Formats: sequence, C-alpha cells, structure tokens
Amino acid sequence: MGAFKEPHGGELRNLYLSERKADIEKQRAGDCASWDLTSRQLCDLDLLMNGAFSPLEGFLARDDYERVCDEMRLVSGVLWPIPVNLDVSEAFAAGIKEGETIALRDAEGVLIATLEVSDIWRPDLESEARRVYDTTDDTHPAVGHLMHRSGPVYLGGRVRGVEPPTYYDFKLLRDTPSELRGRFRKLGWRRIVAFQTRNPLHRAHQKLTFRAAQEAEANLLIHPVIGMTKPGDVDHFTRVRCYEHVLEQYPDQTTQLSLLNLAMRMGGPREALWHAIVRKNYGCTHFIVGRDHAGPGNGKDGEPFYGPYDAQELFRQHEEELDITMVPFRQMVYVENKAEYMPEDETEPSDKVLTLSGTEFRRRLREGLDIPDWFSYPKVVDELRKAHPPKHRQGFTVFFTGLSGSGKSTVANALMIKLLEDGSRPVTLLDGDVVRKHLSSELTFSKEHRDLNIERIGFVASEITRNGGIAICAPIAPYAATRRRVRGMIKPAGGFIEVYVSTALEVCEARDRKGLYAKARAGALKGFTGIDDPYEEPANAEVVIDTSDLSPDLAAHRILITLERLGYIK
Repeated sequence: MGAFKEPHGGELRNLYLSERKADIEKQRAGDCASWDLTSRQLCDLDLLMNGAFSPLEGFLARDDYERVCDEMRLVSGVLWPIPVNLDVSEAFAAGIKEGETIALRDAEGVLIATLEVSDIWRPDLESEARRVYDTTDDTHPAVGHLMHRSGPVYLGGRVRGVEPPTYYDFKLLRDTPSELRGRFRKLGWRRIVAFQTRNPLHRAHQKLTFRAAQEAEANLLIHPVIGMTKPGDVDHFTRVRCYEHVLEQYPDQTTQLSLLNLAMRMGGPREALWHAIVRKNYGCTHFIVGRDHAGPGNGKDGEPFYGPYDAQELFRQHEEELDITMVPFRQMVYVENKAEYMPEDETEPSDKVLTLSGTEFRRRLREGLDIPDWFSYPKVVDELRKAHPPKHRQGFTVFFTGLSGSGKSTVANALMIKLLEDGSRPVTLLDGDVVRKHLSSELTFSKEHRDLNIERIGFVASEITRNGGIAICAPIAPYAATRRRVRGMIKPAGGFIEVYVSTALEVCEARDRKGLYAKARAGALKGFTGIDDPYEEPANAEVVIDTSDLSPDLAAHRILITLERLGYIK
C-alpha cells in the first residue's frame, strides 16, 4: 500500500496490492471468514481502494469514527465529515476477532479485498444519526438506512485491494482519480471546476455550469453520482444517456464527463464537504456547491432538514483547509423577453421570468404532456419519456395487508379477475399462503422470517412492476417497518398502492375456517397475529376497506376507482 503525489489534487492512497501480492492474498483469503458486501458497502470499498476517499486506508476504526461523528475529523486531525464503516450482522461479528483478516466479496462471491480487522464495536446508531445528520427522523435517507437497514455491529481496519469491482456499463466513463488526473494533465487543464449531480441535466444546468466555468476561468468536469442516491431518483442508465446528449451543448475541448460510483447519504452540509474532498482527490481545483446541496428534502414535520445555504456556509468555514475553491450555485431562470437564461439576481423587474418546477416537470412526464423547449433539450426529454412512461403504461403493485380472515385473498382474487378482464397488462397474484408454500416453505413464523417472507414478496412484485406488469400481493404483513421497506423496493419501479383491509378482529375470528384463532386463544399456536403478536395498522394506506359490510365485488370496484383516479388504468 503506497502513496504518491500528482500535480492535480493532493496525495492519493493506493490500496490495491500488486498482482503478485494479490494472488497470495487470494490464496490466504480462502481460509478467512467472508462477508458479502451490500450495494452501498461495495460503492464505499470501490472509492476506498481507488483513492477517491484518500486519506482513508480502510473502514474507520472506532476512535476515528467517534471523532468524525463529533468533530468531522479523523484522530490525525484531518478533515473528514462522513463516517465510512463496514456494518455487519451480529452473527457474523460473533465469529471473528480483532486482529483477524476477513474476505470482502461482491454479490457473486468474487473476492474484492481483505480487511484486517482492528476494531469491532456496537455503535449507537441513533446517536450517529443525531451527530452526523442532525436528526433522528427516519424519513432522512441516511437515518432510515441506519435505523432499518444497517447491521448492528461495525468493523474497522485496513483494506487490501485484490480486484476492482466489475461493472459492465459505461466503462469508458468510469475513471479512477489517478486516471482522471492523468487525463487533465494530458489535456493541459490546470483549473477544473466540478459539478456534482444525481439528476438529469436541463438547459438551466447547462447554462449554470458553463457560466461557472467561465467565471472561474476553468475547464468543466460533469461528475454525476451513479452509486446509491435518493430513493425515487432517475436510474443512472437513463441519466448517463441524458448527460451524453447535454455534453453536445458545450464547446469542444472544454468539458469532460466522468461517473462517480459514490453511495450518497444526502447529508446536506457535511456531505458538501465530503463531495469536495472527493473531487479534490480527482484533481479538481473548484467545486460548485448548490442551493440545499445534497439535501434530502423535508422531514415528517414538513420542514426541510437543512437550510438552503447551510452547505455553502459550512464550506466557507473550511475552504482554506479543503484547498478547493467553492463556486456558489447561482439560480438560473429563463427570461422570455430576452430569450435567454440569466442568474436570478441579474433580472430586472420588467423581465418576464418563466419557471417550471421539478414537480410540474415530472407531472408532465407522467401524463405525457408537452415540455417547453426553453426548459430542456428534445433528446433529454425523449430519454426521460422512455424511462417514465405515462402512469397508464407503467407497472404497479397493489399490496393488501390485514389480519388473517379479513378478506384480503378474496378481494385480491376479485381484483385480479377485473384487471384481467381489462387486459391492459399481465397480472400476477402473490397470495400469502401460496407464496409460503412455493417460495418460503422453509421459513418459520418468527418475526425475522415473517419479515423475510414479505421482503421476498416485495422483490418479486418489484420485478413484475419494473417490467410493466401488475402484481397483487395479499400477505398479512403485520409490521409497518417491513411494509415501508417493500414500498421502497417497488416505488422506483412503478406504482405502489397499499390496501388496508381493516376488518375487525372479532369478524375475522368468526370467519376462521381453519380454527387458527381458536388454537391461538388456547395457547396451542404461538405468535399469532392479532392474538399474541401485534398487527401495526397502516397510517397512510391509499385504500382502506372493511369487508364486514362490503362485498368482495364492491371492495374490488373501490380499488379500481382508486387506480383510475391515480392514473394507472383508464
């Protein structure tokens, strides 16, 4: 593991072993415990190994982690604002010790790196959320990840890179820091302004970035994130095709496009510093910091997590130490009477300013309405239309939840028949009992296995939805957090309509043909939902029906009306 200097940016950490040492490490790893990396962990490991996370030489040790959370600094005093740790399950952590080496593998079992474990500890995840993201509201993507998806044990230690992760898409646009620095050097670029984005680019972004590069007397690097971003964002395949179209709008030899495999935390001000450190490692001298940079939107209280200029203010406090110059985002608006984009603060009272919000743009895409030429480029709009067809052409999932005997399966069957009669899309019914028999037969009725069963149903439904079909799911799904995870799996693929069958417990018991409630009451059946295991009622289901006073036909019809109102069927 070595370090080297480049004329662009600071010192890079090279965590990859030589070919000979990597072969030895592969043999040694065969006797080590193996951890299969999550998507986010693979992104983090990729940027650790290629030097983008310099000066880190591995996942944070406990002392570094605590100081990063509290002070945005490593124990060495170096500025580092976001914790980068390897979170694992309790079962895995119980089988290893400090000082041991573990193998880090991708989803297919390929050895990517080894980790020499220096620290094993159980972090206070709520405290981490509060200290790093300034909130414990789990609607914040990073906080939601910590609370509901992160492993309960952290590992820290030095990484030895064995093999770069394999990516089959956009290979010519995936650059390591040393590769991009070398390209800048070859082109003779000495001043480079980087633009961070996780969204498609439209005309305002092109004007903004071009103007920023002009004012900084620099060349421009469009450096979009293609790792994990915010749930619901446009997929990176579509976005990259859009970026390539927009690249045609810049003068030749002035602009480069390169992709960054970063797993964003949406951490606002702290994340702005993190992005700047990474861009400096890639050889950039300037960095555009936007309004509400890396902001996750609003919390449960309806208020934004961060102020619109908090990121710029925090950046200014550390700009000299960062050694990369901030270029503040200037809001660009289209002035109709001048037929051009201008900074908002340069417009005159007599100017006619045209605006199109992101919400309105997405609505027009969903409904197939015209997009003004002044807002975006025709090729970009075409790409987005392909990725976001009108709702009546999208796949969707109808997810029933309710007590055993509430009527979920009966209404789901009635709905399936009505949708098959319509014939606009293929329809698949994923009934709870049927899935248990064919997909989850080995699972028990423990909470862990119930959650796993529901997540399997969600995965299958997401694939059906992604491919333009209709999935109807009818499990009990008693836990709100699990239902929320399933919604998160499916929403990026298409529509998600939750149907709460709110039939009262006494009615469900009276209908019980299998005698399950009686067995549960007698204590012969443990952990039965509604008796000795809780059912958490949905707070915001799209449809609520009570089959004690509603026939299956009318219940299915009510759901159809909701689907029509939401635009999924015509």
